[in-house]
Amino acid sequence: MISIRIYQKGNDLLIGACDEKLLGKKFEDGKFQIEIKREFYDGKRITPEALKKLLGDATIANLVGKDTIKCAIEAGFVDPECIIKINGVPHAQMVRMLQ
Repeated sequence: MISIRIYQKGNDLLIGACDEKLLGKKFEDGKFQIEIKREFYDGKRITPEALKKLLGDATIANLVGKDTIKCAIEAGFVDPECIIKINGVPHAQMVRMLQ
């Protein structure tokens, strides 16, 4: 399952989503590090299909984990060339520019 927390601020919809098994863990690799904080990512548990629908409405997304990133790539929201791996854990961010 994917853990997701949704934040609404004005017209912006920010999504923090990660593979559920990564919650509370920290990864480091050279100059990169990421902490998958429960305060940011822990919310509802959803399926990859539900994440795809939510990403369609998001203006910003912070995504971590193999299943979460795979879903975002399949839905066309993340370019596979724009993913970084931190100690083997994929991470990507998405920003949609609104007019």
